Amino acid sequence: MGVVAIVGRPNVGKSTLFNRLIGERKAVVDDFPGVTRDRNYAQCTWNGRTFTLVDTGGYVPNSGEMITDLVSRQVELVLGEADLLLFVVDAQTGPTDYDAIMARKIRDLGAPYRLIVNKVDKDENEADGTAFYGLALGDPLYVSAINGRQSGDLLDEILTCLPEEAGDAREELPPRIAVLGRPNMGKSTFVNRLLGRERVVVSEIPGTTRDAIDLSMERSGRPFILVDTAGLRRRTRVKEQVDFYSSLRTVESLERCDVAIVLVDAVEGCTVQDVKISERAVALGKGLIVGINKWDLVEKDGHTADKTAQQIRSRFVHLENYPIVFLSALTGQRAWRVIDMALDVAQKRRHRISTGDLNDFLTHLNATTAPPTKNGRVFRMSFCVMPRSAPPTILFFTGRPKDVPVHYRRFLERRLRQAFDFFGTPIRILFKKK
Repeated sequence: MGVVAIVGRPNVGKSTLFNRLIGERKAVVDDFPGVTRDRNYAQCTWNGRTFTLVDTGGYVPNSGEMITDLVSRQVELVLGEADLLLFVVDAQTGPTDYDAIMARKIRDLGAPYRLIVNKVDKDENEADGTAFYGLALGDPLYVSAINGRQSGDLLDEILTCLPEEAGDAREELPPRIAVLGRPNMGKSTFVNRLLGRERVVVSEIPGTTRDAIDLSMERSGRPFILVDTAGLRRRTRVKEQVDFYSSLRTVESLERCDVAIVLVDAVEGCTVQDVKISERAVALGKGLIVGINKWDLVEKDGHTADKTAQQIRSRFVHLENYPIVFLSALTGQRAWRVIDMALDVAQKRRHRISTGDLNDFLTHLNATTAPPTKNGRVFRMSFCVMPRSAPPTILFFTGRPKDVPVHYRRFLERRLRQAFDFFGTPIRILFKKK
């Protein structure tokens, strides 16, 4: 599958063009420069062919600002990965020194490229782009990412520049594992540690990550998609528009994932905001793993992992049925163990239990436990099935489904977890009149 990278200086409309070509608002877009920082990958399909489209941050070499220099380094890395470069420039501002630097770098690289003059909303505005012939990159293609002008022609041009491939075989999607948490919890450091390279921008400044970044990976022959997300802030602290849309992308990633890894700062401890993120994951039916990051920075005087985990579970009861792992993204301690657990949880979440096994469980339960009562009336569960998985959903048939006591629902969940090992995944228990 071909890889097409969109490159250029800040605020020329790269992310807007990226969203236009893939047909969805995947990249965060705002009017001020420097919003995009990490490489953002997405699948783009046109005329029956699929390729990978990459959005990059604005290229500003040797700026002297840490974040900007890290973003420029990410751009330089993607230049060597792409099969085709889309060099985007701004018709309204004309050529700049940074455009000339990027053009020279692209020419020296020798990779296929196309010069894209953006913000040309009408045919008569194409004259504004003639100045870009001075970049010596050939005839430009005039587009408007904001309204879609010439986007179809651009996609046709991309296909002609990419090598022909056989039809893409559609396989079952691998599990999606999202890394979530508050800002500056080490999410991007954790992702880079797993990859063994600086794939996403990392700094000590909270809020460095803004887009949700999908990364295809493999562990012991088991493929999965790892999603690095922006930090989830409390609503009262979301002041800028960029923060709002970053949080929105993070929530969307949570809704689409199979397992959520919620990273918590070991030094600060588990906070109410951390718990709210984990509660939301459980409410959405996602598998959950709590990762206590920066464990290498904690003084171990009496603070063992088991004791700390017990304190967290006693304080936040809903975490009783979910793994708590103590790790260090910086050193790599137990980083891959978290992924192994996440893959196991994803498998449990998708596992289906046969009707026979479920009713053997129910028969034994009825024989060894007194049936529930309400207002002096006794009733039994007569039959159960598993209508769906992901998350596991068990349907019990009874004479009075609305009268099932809350405590008996909790009792059923505990017994189901003991019998079928649902550690790490939520369970949905439903009742229906027989």
